Amino acid sequence: MRRFLFWCVLGAVVSALVAAPETPKQTPPPKPQVARTRVADGFDFPVGKPDADGYYKARGFRPNGHLGEDWNGIKGGDTDLGDPIYSTAHGLVVFARDVHLGWGNVVVIRHIYFEERELKTVDSLYGHLDAIKVREGQQVLRGQLIGTMGTAHGIYPAHLHFEIHKNIQMGVSRTGYRHDFTNYYSPTDFINGRRQLPGGGRTTLVAINTFTETRTFGAPTSGGAALRNDPKSTTGSLPASTTITVPKSSARPLKSSTFRVDRFGDLNSE
Repeated sequence: MRRFLFWCVLGAVVSALVAAPETPKQTPPPKPQVARTRVADGFDFPVGKPDADGYYKARGFRPNGHLGEDWNGIKGGDTDLGDPIYSTAHGLVVFARDVHLGWGNVVVIRHIYFEERELKTVDSLYGHLDAIKVREGQQVLRGQLIGTMGTAHGIYPAHLHFEIHKNIQMGVSRTGYRHDFTNYYSPTDFINGRRQLPGGGRTTLVAINTFTETRTFGAPTSGGAALRNDPKSTTGSLPASTTITVPKSSARPLKSSTFRVDRFGDLNSE
């Protein structure tokens, strides 16, 4: 009798274990994507290196207005078309594509630097380039050639639009971000306060693939000639979910004969 009860109890336990639902496996969170890059030893101006010799700031940074600086050659007109554009500091190229929509060819470089005994990260953005001379994922040095001054495919007279981003999620998007010092630095003020920095030459890890942009741009350049928009491209560091259609009114407008303010913010609205 006892043996019978033993086997009955054992059978019930086994049946309960078999019938019990499996504990769902916990999906581990995705590992952060990082890359190794040099720590910046200081920042220089992106034209007329290192001190912007031969250039002037045609338009400055203004919160909730113009969110970067426009740099022009002192000779005026399009005499600066094709002039060299340099990386403001050591860093890693995280974006190098043709964006259109008032931006033209754009390069974004991620920099990491020591300040107040901690590592900080910023992005520098170079817009309206005539040609891109670097590729995504490339290490660049302070003062290295990254592109040439352009017109955003004829939208503007030749000049460089230059930004410094506190927020490394923005990339080339402004939607959903405050247009003030929360997300941006005044480029000249930032550079002048960081001409020489400690820790330069060391290497460290920096976050990559942080952009929240969901539009599809042209395939990343391999350096050299600029690329046209490729709606079928899904490669590179940005997620691809939708495709940009460039409005005919802003695709290739006639260039003004005089310098006018950079209105890419209006053309880039969503």
